[in-house]
Amino acid sequence: MDIATLALIGVVILVAALLSGVVERTRFPQVALFLLLGLALGPLGMGLVHFGLTSPVLETLATLGLVLVLFTDAVGVNITEARRHRTLIRVVLGPGTLLTAALIAVAAWALLGIAPGFAAILGAALASTDPVMMRGLLRNPDVPVAARHVLALESGLNDLVLLPIVLIAMALLGGAKEEWAPAAIKLFLVGPVTGIAIGFVGVALLERVRRWMGVRRDYESLYALGLAFTAYAAAEAVHGSGFLAAFAAGLTIAASDAELCDCFLDLGQAAAEMFLLFTFVAFGSSLIWTGFDGVTWRSVVFAIVALGARSAVLAVTLPHKGLDPRSRRLIIWFGPRALSTLLLVLLPVFAGLPGAEGLFAPAALVVMLSIAVHGGALMVFRKKSAPPASGETPAATDSSRLGRSTERITLEDLKALQERGEHVALLDVRKDGAWNESDQKARGAVRLPPPPDDAAQRAAELALPRNDWLVAYCA
Repeated sequence: MDIATLALIGVVILVAALLSGVVERTRFPQVALFLLLGLALGPLGMGLVHFGLTSPVLETLATLGLVLVLFTDAVGVNITEARRHRTLIRVVLGPGTLLTAALIAVAAWALLGIAPGFAAILGAALASTDPVMMRGLLRNPDVPVAARHVLALESGLNDLVLLPIVLIAMALLGGAKEEWAPAAIKLFLVGPVTGIAIGFVGVALLERVRRWMGVRRDYESLYALGLAFTAYAAAEAVHGSGFLAAFAAGLTIAASDAELCDCFLDLGQAAAEMFLLFTFVAFGSSLIWTGFDGVTWRSVVFAIVALGARSAVLAVTLPHKGLDPRSRRLIIWFGPRALSTLLLVLLPVFAGLPGAEGLFAPAALVVMLSIAVHGGALMVFRKKSAPPASGETPAATDSSRLGRSTERITLEDLKALQERGEHVALLDVRKDGAWNESDQKARGAVRLPPPPDDAAQRAAELALPRNDWLVAYCA
């Protein structure tokens, strides 16, 4: 790694931190910001960095980036919400993902003349909705709960459906001589089992060390990242899929240890996001702009089909029952493509498949169109909140959800919120003496020293999710 690359990492972290407030207020898509930063630093700008398709640095970044995307998607899956919305998830991951991939693949074959195997890879890559761009919408408190949960689960789980398509197509295009049964075992069994084993052993080991000598909370986040890379490396060492292993490890953590997931989503996800933004800068330095090279009416039509296929499929298959109209419209409309698409389409390039380089330009064109359309929509998305009824305050409106004053909440109210699927953040506001002397602490509670009067402001300073219920306890 040269000095320019190291300096670039520092620039990305500094810019991300300094402009985080502006991005939050204006809803300007972070993806676009860092692509433009890459453009400024690349050959068309200051000429400080340049990454080609065959760059070893880009291959390392893309591999680690895809591992982090898969792992963070999986570790952020809310198992309770997945069960609650299982009917919608089946539609979104079934026809919403597979049929979309098939339609895009047919369009790539018919419009661009791409061979069927490569068309399948391109279709799968472009059917993947991007979790990084999705966060801008999911953090918006105006988004209905049902839409937020379904979109989050889709971006977290659809790569589990699409990645095997890419890997199988690569194996067929590479002329694998291995019998199909051993190859299928390696792909669908060895990798996931390795990931599950790493995730399970990692969580069990952490729990034991916690009880024995304690573990710093910020290091638990780094520990989770270590599990992601360990799962990938272990699966690759036994000739399994490291990417499926990383996803399986993350899903195992999500299902077995909520406290680790909360910790990871706090600091660990921030560290992962910085790495992913650096990957956007690498693409923005020159590569992604190749999507404009040799644009024809066929490539434009293909980009429109690729971007609209998911919405068209979901408009027909997504049920009306159980969804309010606004949630349904959001789920149908918002399917951004960005980093996950570019990372998936680069896998055959790094595998050395002849002709795979030709997949990147059409994928890049669709990604840039998606950033403009979906990212631009985030900036203008507003909800016209209904004004409170006469004599009703916002607090009274919130308290109506509980059926009592929001000044005090009972354990029964707390249990009712959790059973209803609401996200609740527990705040431990006991005095320091009582907190230090007590060996009883609520699982997953965030320590917030007294007084609790400004708990909302202090929770914002701790970067707790803005749309969660804040429940403080002092006994």
